[in-house]
Amino acid sequence: MNMLMMEYLGTTFDRPEFNRLIADIENQKINMVITKDLSRLGRDYIKTGYYIENYFPENQVRYVSILDGIDTYSETVNNDITPFKAILNDMYAKDISKKIRSVFKEKQKQGEYLCSTPAYRI
Repeated sequence: MNMLMMEYLGTTFDRPEFNRLIADIENQKINMVITKDLSRLGRDYIKTGYYIENYFPENQVRYVSILDGIDTYSETVNNDITPFKAILNDMYAKDISKKIRSVFKEKQKQGEYLCSTPAYRI
């Protein structure tokens, strides 16, 4: 059986598991969100800021980013620099995207194979 695998990036908040998280928050099943780092929540700094500054507090949800030391239930210096980290995550995602497109464009110019899986089997 062939299955179509989709990859969801942190640059969008329209991800199935993120949507499930939001639904669980709205159904009051979740009151705390923990991520490894801020970029795991999202890399769009405007929407990341919205969730941390508005959405989570309005829904009584505590947000913790382990590696960044962010905890919305405690007053720390790390919480103050959260917007800057979100901007850097956004910039990093855009920079990587440009670099990858550049590599693909160069491979295309050189006539190199660009697909990971052939569309058919012989």
